[in-house]
Amino acid sequence: MMSTQEPTRDADQLAEELEDVVLAAEDVDEVIDDDEDAPHDEEDEVKDPNGPVIEAEEGEPEARPDTAISGTFLHTPGSAMFALALHPTFPNPPLAVSGGQDDLGYLFCPLHPTLGSFNRDTFAPIPLRGHEDSVVAAAFSSDGEYVATGGLDGRVRVWRHATPKRVQAAEGSADAWKYWEFVTSVEAGEVSWLKWHPKGPVLSAGCEDGTVWLWSLPSGRTMTVLSSHTMEATAGVFPPPAGKQLLTAALDSTLVLWNPSAGVPEFKMTVFQPPGARSLDPAIHGITSLAVAPNGALVAAGGANGKIKLVAIARGEVIDVKAEVVHTLEGHERGESVEALAFVDLHGGSYGGKGVVLLSAGTDGRVILWDTTTGRMRQVMVHPEAITGMVCHPAPCHYLVTTACADRTLRTWDMRSGQLIAEHHGHAAAVNCVAVSPALDGDVSPLGLPQAQFIVSGGDEGASLLFRI
Repeated sequence: MMSTQEPTRDADQLAEELEDVVLAAEDVDEVIDDDEDAPHDEEDEVKDPNGPVIEAEEGEPEARPDTAISGTFLHTPGSAMFALALHPTFPNPPLAVSGGQDDLGYLFCPLHPTLGSFNRDTFAPIPLRGHEDSVVAAAFSSDGEYVATGGLDGRVRVWRHATPKRVQAAEGSADAWKYWEFVTSVEAGEVSWLKWHPKGPVLSAGCEDGTVWLWSLPSGRTMTVLSSHTMEATAGVFPPPAGKQLLTAALDSTLVLWNPSAGVPEFKMTVFQPPGARSLDPAIHGITSLAVAPNGALVAAGGANGKIKLVAIARGEVIDVKAEVVHTLEGHERGESVEALAFVDLHGGSYGGKGVVLLSAGTDGRVILWDTTTGRMRQVMVHPEAITGMVCHPAPCHYLVTTACADRTLRTWDMRSGQLIAEHHGHAAAVNCVAVSPALDGDVSPLGLPQAQFIVSGGDEGASLLFRI
């Protein structure tokens, strides 16, 4: 489904918007109150970390102890939860957003009532309606004031936090976050991903038809439509440090660094399709995942064929940008796609970034830690089934990574040694998405970590679970 909106291509105006990203006052169409038609949790008791044991029926996988400390049933039973994101300052406020197979998104609080006054009972889930097909992408803006959902119906819908003047609510309380204004609905192609600009209300979306859209919020005005990919745009990121460019990847094997101001590529390269190849097979040549190093000078592209390409980006003295493949990483099984990538600084930012490594996760069940200088494997963390999601923990636990797996289990690893430090059980079906954050002030880590941390997950059964490590 394509928009009838005419994109604005005033280069000077767009460049100014991307650099300044100033919020302008706009009218809104609707106010959502979380007391209206909000589903309530079916589970009210804290789950014992050491039990109870989930009984397995005949023919089902073996029973496992339920280690979740809270559970929230959001989506229609049997409807998978496809997308999950936490508020950028979670747990202050402790808000998350989901997207599901039932054509709905939800703003919700995953915390159990025993964890504080702002919890899943005092903040009932707010349904984000308006889609006519599965919601596969959901994201908060960098300041947490906007939330967006993207669906297979080609719609991107945006809400904004707004506490009515008539409501007297203490700052940071559940009441202060109960009201969200519907801002706009825009249309593009079938949405694959959403990415907010790191400095303000500019939203980008990659689509199944290969187009990449950018909108200015809250007006919803189309800033530009980037057209270069010929197959699904599978990933996108605003590279650090400035965030003035947009890097996108697609199943047509192309990697493109865009200048959104001009609507043209600064460079475009074919990553996995061999030069001179007569045919393009997205199952072999497609790019399935993307990551950019903290300094913006190194890009990792994960392939449908299990390979990873490290691409060095050099910026010239004027405007020229050069890209060169410096390593081809082979460690995942051939034909098993690389589903997630992340650069991590094991030294926490010290030593001038010399501790930066790359993590990759694949459908072969492997998470691999790579040395980005030599291209060699340093650790391999093996799972029994396909990995569906991977997230790195914030400092001071930046050496930890948690994975979601098709075997209904989440696992937390110490990537330095490859040691499994915890398994997290409770889902009744495959785990599709995972996010992490610091725990509440005063929480003590049950594992003796320097900081207690939360793990939030979403599964095929439509539920979100909360774990603490």
